[in-house]
Amino acid sequence: MTDTVLYEVSDGLATITLNRPEAMNALNIATKVALRDAARAAADDAAVRAVLLTAAGDRAFCVGQDLKEHIGLLAADRETGSGQTMSTVREHYNPIVRALAGAPKPVVAAVNGVAAGAGLGFALAADYRVVAETASFNTSFAGVALTADSGISWTLPRVVGPGRAADLLLFPRSIKAPEAYELGLANRVVPADRLRAEAEQVARALAEGPTVAYAAIKEAVAYGLTHSLDETLDKEDKLQTRAGRSEDHAIAVRAFVDKEKPKYLGR
Repeated sequence: MTDTVLYEVSDGLATITLNRPEAMNALNIATKVALRDAARAAADDAAVRAVLLTAAGDRAFCVGQDLKEHIGLLAADRETGSGQTMSTVREHYNPIVRALAGAPKPVVAAVNGVAAGAGLGFALAADYRVVAETASFNTSFAGVALTADSGISWTLPRVVGPGRAADLLLFPRSIKAPEAYELGLANRVVPADRLRAEAEQVARALAEGPTVAYAAIKEAVAYGLTHSLDETLDKEDKLQTRAGRSEDHAIAVRAFVDKEKPKYLGR
């Protein structure tokens, strides 16, 4: 991992920090590779029971593609005819979103500033977004003559509805934190100086929770969005059987009967 992305695991919580505050955490190749590797590591590590995705600085969560690097790559593409620049979607953005959205554990995004383009996509790939009062969101793509990537064509309509998603994609604009909360882009809006503490509190609470059940909830919701009621009922049956066989379920039932707070093991 390069220092453009920091990765730390503590007491079951993996913290991934975008660390290019001087560039508003824009995504150059090194950052995309490091973020992809960190997201995959957090998703695959059984010792990690929740993930906190955050960013350094107070101006931006992530403004998306580093256009200064991008323009040079486009020029090189024109000279060679290789067309390699846009392979970043396949090689970087898609694996990052798959790792975050598909992680068998909760992912919390702490949005400290502007989340635009792929930065918005990564925030939407999280299960829960804690957002600073000073933060904002922007789809951005049409403003640079591009279509949506980083999963936004899938996540955004599911959060705000297809009509509103089309409006936000066709006419990109800055969506301030209060409106973001009303639209569902933010789950919780907090003072900027409280963001890290609030987001970490949420993430640590999830890291101490029933991880198998959380994974099943994520899988069930994603499945139900694209399948029939009958198919979803069958899926719920399978997932509930899995959760019911977990050690955490037995712990929860015993704790309920004994009127104690459960201490989950995450398995």
